Amino acid sequence: MTTPYLRLSGLEPFVLTPDIPFVNVGERTNVTGSARFRKLITNRDYAAALEVARQQVENGAQIIDINMDEGLIDSQAAMVEYLNLVASEPDIARVPVMIDSSKWEVIEAGLKCVQGKAIVNSISLKEGEDQFRHHASLCLAYGAAVVVMAFDEQGQADSYQRKIEICARAYKILTEELSFPPEDIIFDPNVFAIATGIEEHNNYGVDFIEATRWIRQNLPHAHVSGGVSNLSFSFRGNEPVREAMHAVFLYHAIQAGMDMGIVNAGQLAVYDQIDPELREACEDAVLNRRADATERLLEVAEKYRGTGGKEAKERDLGWRDWPVAKRIEHALVNGITEFIEADTEEARLNYDRPLHVIEGPLMAGMNVVGDLFGAGKMFLPQVVKSARVMKQAVAVLLPYMEAEKLANGGSGEREAAGKILMATVKGDVHDIGKNIVGVVLACNNYEIIDLGVMVPPQKILQAAREHNVDVIGLSGLITPSLDEMAHMAAEMEREGFDIPLMIGGATTSKVHTAVKIAPRYTKGQAVYVTDASRAVGVVGQLLSPDMKPGYVADLQAEYKAVAEGHERAERLKQRLPLAAARANAFKPTGFAPVAPGFTGTKVIADWDLAEIARYIDWTPFFQTWELKGVYPKILEDEKQGEAARALFADAQAMLAQIISEQWFKPRAVIGFWPANASGDDIRLFTGEDRSEELATLHTLRQQTTKREGRPNVALSDFVAPEGTPDWIGGFVVTAGPEEIEIAERFEKANDDYASIMVKALADRYAEAMAEMLHERVRREHWGYAKDESYQPQELIGEPYAGIRPAPGYPAQPDHTEKVTLFKLLDAEAQAGVQLTESMAMWPGSSVSGLYLSHPESYYFGVARIEKDQAEDYARRKGMDLAEAERWLAPILNYTPSA
Repeated sequence: MTTPYLRLSGLEPFVLTPDIPFVNVGERTNVTGSARFRKLITNRDYAAALEVARQQVENGAQIIDINMDEGLIDSQAAMVEYLNLVASEPDIARVPVMIDSSKWEVIEAGLKCVQGKAIVNSISLKEGEDQFRHHASLCLAYGAAVVVMAFDEQGQADSYQRKIEICARAYKILTEELSFPPEDIIFDPNVFAIATGIEEHNNYGVDFIEATRWIRQNLPHAHVSGGVSNLSFSFRGNEPVREAMHAVFLYHAIQAGMDMGIVNAGQLAVYDQIDPELREACEDAVLNRRADATERLLEVAEKYRGTGGKEAKERDLGWRDWPVAKRIEHALVNGITEFIEADTEEARLNYDRPLHVIEGPLMAGMNVVGDLFGAGKMFLPQVVKSARVMKQAVAVLLPYMEAEKLANGGSGEREAAGKILMATVKGDVHDIGKNIVGVVLACNNYEIIDLGVMVPPQKILQAAREHNVDVIGLSGLITPSLDEMAHMAAEMEREGFDIPLMIGGATTSKVHTAVKIAPRYTKGQAVYVTDASRAVGVVGQLLSPDMKPGYVADLQAEYKAVAEGHERAERLKQRLPLAAARANAFKPTGFAPVAPGFTGTKVIADWDLAEIARYIDWTPFFQTWELKGVYPKILEDEKQGEAARALFADAQAMLAQIISEQWFKPRAVIGFWPANASGDDIRLFTGEDRSEELATLHTLRQQTTKREGRPNVALSDFVAPEGTPDWIGGFVVTAGPEEIEIAERFEKANDDYASIMVKALADRYAEAMAEMLHERVRREHWGYAKDESYQPQELIGEPYAGIRPAPGYPAQPDHTEKVTLFKLLDAEAQAGVQLTESMAMWPGSSVSGLYLSHPESYYFGVARIEKDQAEDYARRKGMDLAEAERWLAPILNYTPSA
């Protein structure tokens, strides 16, 4: 019988499998726990309040807890408004929501508008069994999981015995009387403050941990959660001690079976990196190991007040006196290249064969790296640095191995753990993520055959046969790549392949893999890989004769459930007919458009690399390296901070070289044209008399059912209709093609770290150029905001008037609109940027888009559309419906007949 798992969803499904030891529930969107969030909600600053949720997700929260219970707030109205706003932000709405309130009417209002499968926090027996049954039945009807508090008619459970009695009673009512799925029950046995000076509080940590152990052993499939920050309440103001207490508590509670917790996902210390004295004092208090634990913790805590718990580390070369094998391991773990060539040569002279150096100290060191990475004690940038050390060591040995191979008639090659072919699919030029995955897999003794970018299916299949590979990995960033991957799966099926197919990239997802790719490849198994940290485990299971059958069977069952759930969810979503959506279009208030300083196009050549660098948004840079957090806070993150600071220092060093040596040659072109909205289209004209039409830009309209007062928007709504003079702009910027040559130079020098770094920085340069140019447009070239005065880092929050939406992104998901924009700008001739057949831009570090000046314009997502809009859109573009459906495939809310 298949083990029932807790299944939740936002825009993406979330399944709590045994592979996920602990679920972080973000706590900062709770007005009772965050003074800042309470102030934002009280002041109705919902834009900033959404940013709090976004930061929680970026910092690793897999679920966000939303609570609006505050005396001066209309909790029900605030909950509904905030959840509706969250639903319009895909990067937040992708994770499930925990609707948290002590008022049932607030919970039910939230359940009526939340998308996906949520968690209700909480229900309890405090008002008796009848009320408990009523609330639980409604949660079941709404399809929500529940947090059950250890609370009954007598009050909150504060002892082990009371905790288990209440939880057992609630479990019996839920499962035996109401047939509530046990996997959807999450018990909260109450985390209370310890080390308060009151003796009765000393065992609260132990009581929670032991109650957790009992629940997991005696209440099948139920889960355990808790508000972790309550534990350290008596140490408010001393964050290093609080974080240490939380880490120690979680370490023991997770071992006992706690699999979920309301925590600040961005502020968790690493258990074995806590100062030993502080860790011991925390454990004494959490586990109530000695009578004077509180006094000792208070004494130790004073050392950390206001310090942030950071200690300076001086460079220590004492390891140079160690045996050569240990020196090599140390160099690999710490990414030190300074001595690796000499150490590798010394090791070669100590071993019988050069191959033995690879199979011995080098692989032993990389195994340590792999273990640390898997345990969350190393981060991706550090692993890529380790790979650089490994490659440089192997480069020392290769000439000797080749000579030995010739002498032995071709023998002497080392055995790899498996061969993996990787490629960015046809029409797509982005490869940073693919390269990172390849590096991490190579670190684990897999042989990587990288075919590069824009690789057609037949080339991939031919190379797969020639090299007899064990796995094919496909990567893509733009939405047309999703279709290319599905086509690739069908080709593998047609040609009789049965090897695993790994899917990864920014636009890919488990849902798309389950719905569109896996069904086309039944002879083998398609598997979605979220990031580089998961790739090694996935490949290991796919290639293990012992593990593969069970792993594949579980994947097939999971993907079938995901596909069926997706289909059910889409059927339930209500959407408007196109005519009704148009009737609910955005109605701008009075606005007098400002004429730009010129019409036509202009090449922008006066780029200063140092000036562009001031506009870099560093948060996505860290995300490229799979470090989750917001800059600059990530530099002080307790868990990731050290890795983030080292990465940032390396980036700054390379940035200085880029600027001083003029590595990049940025180019840009902008244009402005008279324009007016005509329904859902934007018509552009050649002259101010608007007598001759130049081009038409086609836009798509939201068809999602909206609450009253919320429009169904299309980009054309932000342009004045015929009769009122208006204008729009367009742009293409690029950091230049130089990054490709520089990256290849680093690759040839066995420095993947620098190769990936230069691509990541080129990407940041292109985005910074777009931000900087938009500022110039508002203040100078268009001039509708001449008095605007923001600092570069303030622009990240988009406080200015106007937007720059891009074809292929949520407000206009159709990539083919780039063709019109590129023709208007003559972008290839004037900026050196080309479009591939899949509408990706080459060079990859390029950005394009439109300029709209209306002060009420904003970014939005079209989301899914119905067939009536697809047919109308194809007609307006003069495009065959099947061709239009191909480009609109990711947003179609129906299955095309072809």
